[in-house]
Amino acid sequence: MTQDAMLDAIIPHVPFDGWSQAAFDAAARDAGLAAADAAVLCPRGALDLATAYHQRGDAQMVAAMAQADLAEMRYSDKVAHAIWLRLAAGDREVVRRGSSLFAMPQNAGDGATLIWGTADAIWTVLGDTSDDVNWYTKRATLSAVYGAVVLYWLGDESADGQPTRDFIARRIDNVMQVEKLKAQARDNRFLSALTGPLAKMASSIKAPTSPPDDLPGHWNDKVHKL
Repeated sequence: MTQDAMLDAIIPHVPFDGWSQAAFDAAARDAGLAAADAAVLCPRGALDLATAYHQRGDAQMVAAMAQADLAEMRYSDKVAHAIWLRLAAGDREVVRRGSSLFAMPQNAGDGATLIWGTADAIWTVLGDTSDDVNWYTKRATLSAVYGAVVLYWLGDESADGQPTRDFIARRIDNVMQVEKLKAQARDNRFLSALTGPLAKMASSIKAPTSPPDDLPGHWNDKVHKL
């Protein structure tokens, strides 16, 4: 028995019981696992399975992006498409229950790490090669965008999801405008003189290379292998 099997077993229970101990116990029974054995697979119970569910969605998004025809897309459209594919990898009610779980104070750190991991997966699958402070700012910005998009998607009751697609496009446009302003500031002699010291300090910041497994941005073969 693997954690993936337990994850498959708990998903039908989550819309009714949430990512709860009750759902976890029901999944163990359905999988034919003793409570002690289930605890060995998932020491934190349903929280471990909710984490695995989110990470499975990241992996599915990466696999879908590998099969997508992106040749004629603008870069901003590729980012938007990746976000849409990531949403499509999740069941709305299961994600809603997960959002409630990770909104709890004791789980907020796990939730933030997972969203950062999603942003990292998107930038990585798009071929991001930044190795300086931009590595962090890109992921921080996209994390904020993705978090807002998920909340909007959870309330989108349209049949085709077009309102969510439009919302994604608007958020990405906002990010692109910020990037344009940053570029203009770099090219402006007066502004560049003011921001030069900050830019010099930022140039010393490097992307992580081999971080510990419990930090955001670490390499995960399941997520990043195409």
